[in-house]
Amino acid sequence: MDLRTTEQKRKGLRAVADSRGIIAALAIDQRSALRKLFAKAMNVEAVDVPVERLAQFKEAVSRILTPHSGAILLDPEYGLPAARQRAKNAGLLLAYEKTGCDKNVLGRLPQLLDRWSVKRLAAAGADCVKLLLYYSSTNTAEINDAKHAFVERIGAECVEAGVPFFLELVSYGEGMEDKGVEFARIKPEVVTQGMQEFSKLVYRVDVLKVGLPVNLVFVEGSPIAGKEILHKRREALSHCRRAASAAQVPFIYLSEGVSNEAFQFGLELAAEAGAKFSGVLCGRATWQDAVPIFVNQGARALDEWLLRDGVRNIQNVNRCLAAALPWHAVTAPGLTSWPRRRKGKGRP
Repeated sequence: MDLRTTEQKRKGLRAVADSRGIIAALAIDQRSALRKLFAKAMNVEAVDVPVERLAQFKEAVSRILTPHSGAILLDPEYGLPAARQRAKNAGLLLAYEKTGCDKNVLGRLPQLLDRWSVKRLAAAGADCVKLLLYYSSTNTAEINDAKHAFVERIGAECVEAGVPFFLELVSYGEGMEDKGVEFARIKPEVVTQGMQEFSKLVYRVDVLKVGLPVNLVFVEGSPIAGKEILHKRREALSHCRRAASAAQVPFIYLSEGVSNEAFQFGLELAAEAGAKFSGVLCGRATWQDAVPIFVNQGARALDEWLLRDGVRNIQNVNRCLAAALPWHAVTAPGLTSWPRRRKGKGRP
């Protein structure tokens, strides 16, 4: 029997999926990235952004948007009040890693939150636990071996606690700009190799959370395409297909900070390629434009924006999930039976 999928873990995965087994979730576990958005809107340094403002923003997003989403991903540092504001039928994922990394330190090695464990996250209400890992197949064998061992330990901890393990892979190239053309050229290979590596049973990963294998700024026809095109549409489809075929566990896409329109384009590209993805954990593509509204116009204006634009953004993404494959259809043979539908878990 595949040790990744115990009955306890199935319960956790059911809690964050809809009635079809599709994970249509909202992500707002951002901490340093959210601080930067606030700092820009407030015209202050990131360290000067009050924690209370971040927590208040997360609460509003959770309260207003989770009725339209199957689950929400939050952090235990600023997000627990928001977790209590989520809709009754929305599942909860909690992040386990410290935010950000020092890009000047070779390897971008991961660190866990102090005073937290998988069991403590579950006790705080988490149905599933998420770990973000910066990963590049171009790194040295020594660096990647350390990361492999790190993920093995977290996977074992999740098995012991019976909590599903979501591994978020953030691809990069050492010494390259994350959004630059140099890394965009090798991103398809880096994403593909990461998905292949962490599908191995030794890691006990239940769901991979990944970006598209192409940077949409360099894809023909993308709404955010620049002057330099690296990938014609046919080539982009091929990269999506190849990366998806490397995964042996369910995987979902993250929006990587692009606009809602661009993320829709990316999901449509993946669907056309026949990528067997099992949903999304969509973050900034849903709510990032609300930050300056909150900063400049206040809480009431934030609520109005979320009720109008935020809900529309979620619905736009949800419409792109018709081609998604249920998570339980990707698990090991003999473990794919789907229990009775849970009342009230359908997507809008």
